[in-house]
Amino acid sequence: MQSSTDDKRKFTYLVGIGVTHSIAPPMHNYIAKSLGYSWQFLAQECGTIEDAMTLFRQPTFAGGVVTMPYKSTIMRHLDGLDEHATKIGACNNVYRAPDGSLRGTNTDWLGIKGCLLDVTSEGRGKPALIIGAGGASRAALYALIDQLCCNPVYIVNRDVDEVAALVKDAKVYGERPKIAYITSREQAEKSDEPFYIVGTVPDFEPSTPAEVEVRNIVEYFLSASNKKGVLLDMCFKPRRTRLLKAGERHGWTTVEGTGIIGHQIEEQYRLWCDGDASRAIDKKGAWAVLNQAAASSPAINF
Repeated sequence: MQSSTDDKRKFTYLVGIGVTHSIAPPMHNYIAKSLGYSWQFLAQECGTIEDAMTLFRQPTFAGGVVTMPYKSTIMRHLDGLDEHATKIGACNNVYRAPDGSLRGTNTDWLGIKGCLLDVTSEGRGKPALIIGAGGASRAALYALIDQLCCNPVYIVNRDVDEVAALVKDAKVYGERPKIAYITSREQAEKSDEPFYIVGTVPDFEPSTPAEVEVRNIVEYFLSASNKKGVLLDMCFKPRRTRLLKAGERHGWTTVEGTGIIGHQIEEQYRLWCDGDASRAIDKKGAWAVLNQAAASSPAINF
């Protein structure tokens, strides 16, 4: 533990591309102040991974959140990774270990799991669906398979190669969970109904044939399910995504992705702070600040 006299830490960061309108800084600044730290949380645009690492290597670094497009590339730049980052294949949280080394973990899965269980645990062990096969899908897969024991897990995605890479990486979960790539409505009609659905892609209007087919498959699952479950969209720009609106039309309980930020704070500050300081987080106050930032942000309310 660092004494107050030699503690040079001043900044926590969100690094990536397109982060300047993040809703996270007010919440993080609130948490730091409530814990007695004079840290400032900065949403820092970084054109390269080297730019991000330059910030993290400074003695003023207190903790970092990593977002697109660096969740995978940052892993080889760190001094070590824990089992969550290694198994998921992505890192979104960087912290300084007691020996001064920079280490990485993944806490996105906590956000996904927390958002789903906030609604109900009924989906444990049941089929699930992930929309997308990029970096964010790996945390969703971990939450659904490792934490919630969902089986099978269906993948819907426009890019065949991305799915192949995801399925290959998913071998770390062993042979028990079945992962199926759904490529047509006909295949969807022969599949079990998913209870949890997690969207992991940006919000955009489909234009290519592959994108239109993905939309049609998702629409089928949303409309045909007899037991409507929980639909979480990790994308929250805008908060009311096309996916969430479609889910609501078909009677699903929907969860916007802003909550994913809040469900990670305890683990983030456990790693960033000294000792057990994170146990003193005013979670109710932090969530209130986060929700207010989300409600007032013109960057995600359109």
